[in-house]
Amino acid sequence: MPVDPDRSDRKVGEALDARDALATALTRAGVQLPAMDVRTPWYDEREGEARYALVHLGVCSAPVAHALAEVISRGLAR
Repeated sequence: MPVDPDRSDRKVGEALDARDALATALTRAGVQLPAMDVRTPWYDEREGEARYALVHLGVCSAPVAHALAEVISRGLAR
């Protein structure tokens, strides 16, 4: 069964939308993850399966990690 390129594009598009939504929310909370991007883990698509994409959060400094933890904790406290 051939891979449906439209489905693959939708998967990548979904990941891009999720990355952008997360970046917007984090920015509104005062946190920026500078290395966020979208990655597709397999370049050789398996027969009959559309590839999928992952939102890669990247690395951040200790102060950014603390800020992210604080934002998450505030959200949990609601």
